[in-house]
Amino acid sequence: MGFVTTSDGTQIYFKDWGAGRPAVLSHGWPLNSDSWESQQLFLASHGYRVIAHDRRGHGRSEQTWHGNEMDTYAADLAAVIEHLDLRDVTLIGFSTGGGEISRYIGNHGTARVAQAVLVSAVPPLMLKTDDNPGGLPLDVFDGIRAGSLADRSQLYQDFANGPFFGANRPGAQVSQGMKDSFWLQGMAAGHRNTYECIAAFSATDFRGDLAKFDIPTLVVHGDDDQVVPFEVGGQASAALIKDAELKVYAGAPHGITDTHKDQLNADLLAFLNSYAA
Repeated sequence: MGFVTTSDGTQIYFKDWGAGRPAVLSHGWPLNSDSWESQQLFLASHGYRVIAHDRRGHGRSEQTWHGNEMDTYAADLAAVIEHLDLRDVTLIGFSTGGGEISRYIGNHGTARVAQAVLVSAVPPLMLKTDDNPGGLPLDVFDGIRAGSLADRSQLYQDFANGPFFGANRPGAQVSQGMKDSFWLQGMAAGHRNTYECIAAFSATDFRGDLAKFDIPTLVVHGDDDQVVPFEVGGQASAALIKDAELKVYAGAPHGITDTHKDQLNADLLAFLNSYAA
């Protein structure tokens, strides 16, 4: 565990587990690196060095007033990678973290990157616009912002008890511990940081970033994702990334890092093992 100081003086917390070729994990909203603990433990136990950081404003990283947007998130990720001098990295991004690693590739290239994985990720563009008619209406994200301002603790409970893990589906079995962990991580993040991050994950256009992917890429998405619908996220991203491999988890919700962790862990390990330097 440690901290990296970015070019604007922000302290970014990270966990560095295991030894071997590196994988870097970027988390979702409003979570932190703890949300990756199953994948980090599993991959580190199978011969990889696995680094997971807390995005600025989230978890144990500094709660900055500014910089709560994708270009800065990507620059912070670059600071972690360069501070640890990581090479032949597999970048793995969940939800908002998928946007972070996409913008990293768009802005910083793939000189240090061997592979990429998008898991339930927000690219190419969540928001409905004139040239993205299949996206989600602005009202959806305005509603999340309103909920955050009114009672963000309850908002996070509602996400955990509803669409994030698919707990609102008949027969769903989602533990109280899983829901509590989501809420706890959300409340550890800064109010302004998580509020501004809503625009970052919903309105950032990653289509130009995906066009710059020139490394093997795995896209994993549940086809019952109620947060980033499959057609908006994984299906659209896989179509834009050259030679991307798409894995669809039938009936799976957004939070597959927890609900489908064994399946996801096995798929991630197989993908990492497929790389030959």
